[in-house]
Amino acid sequence: MNSSQQPRPARLDVGVVGAGRVGPALARALQQTGHRPVAVSGVSDASRRRAAEMLPDVPLVSPAQVLERADLVLLTVPDDALPALAEGLAETGAIRPGQLLVHTSGRYGTAVLDPARRAGALPLALHPAMTFTGTMVDVQRLAGCSFGVTAPDELRLAAEALVIEMGGEPEWIAEENRPLYHAALALGANHLVTLVAQSMELLHTAGVARPDRMLGPLLGAALDNALRSGDAALTGPVARGDAGTVAAHVSELRKHAPATVAGYLAMARTTADRALAHGLLKPELAEDLLGVLADGGADGPTGPGGADGADGADGAEGSTDR
Repeated sequence: MNSSQQPRPARLDVGVVGAGRVGPALARALQQTGHRPVAVSGVSDASRRRAAEMLPDVPLVSPAQVLERADLVLLTVPDDALPALAEGLAETGAIRPGQLLVHTSGRYGTAVLDPARRAGALPLALHPAMTFTGTMVDVQRLAGCSFGVTAPDELRLAAEALVIEMGGEPEWIAEENRPLYHAALALGANHLVTLVAQSMELLHTAGVARPDRMLGPLLGAALDNALRSGDAALTGPVARGDAGTVAAHVSELRKHAPATVAGYLAMARTTADRALAHGLLKPELAEDLLGVLADGGADGPTGPGGADGADGADGAEGSTDR
């Protein structure tokens, strides 16, 4: 259903509890569709500055005062703080019956808000599958962003409407699947940042003046290929079974960046398993490769297609970063 077909909810007074990177951006997106941010709470100096920049003229107040003033409350606090916050708001009588209470945690569905629901709140879990910077660029990035949505049946239309108004696309996640859903996103997005940062550091050590410029086209193409083709997009020495090249990689990493060895080996083992399962890695080449990975690359085999990767069949060795 597109935005022109979607029923628009009533214009609501919006409050934010937790002015981290997410809450002010979502409130600003809702403001652009006619909702009214009326209150925000934040503890740290950074949160207060962010609220002032993203939601100018919206008063900074206590969480209880946010709930007192708002029809729709965004609970944008860290995952581990959410259960205690929901319990505390219910116990102090801060919740008004019929108040929409929305959290943005990927880990939780709506059950975490049960104390608030028993106090009369209408619980929604709307998790934007995007990284946030805490700046206005986040509002623009919400266009087309998928949201992991969990809601009671009677609130599904309201949840869908709010997501679409923020420019997002709702993706329904069952309550029991929220932890797995969140783990999948963390595996891809959070670990990607670590891998890219390590790769840039290693290229800098190798003498590359602009690692970001070198990696940008390569990683962009690898990501696009992976999203289109999954495991079939895999290239590089593991998929080819080039045990000598992998052993040389591990040797160099031990010399120059020992902290990266464990991650390299773990990802290479996982890649080898998937390449074997999908018929990309020939079984007759897998034995030497898995032997190198098992002993951490010590004294691994060399030879044609080995340390220099001269016989690589799938193009530039940079593609091994996939």
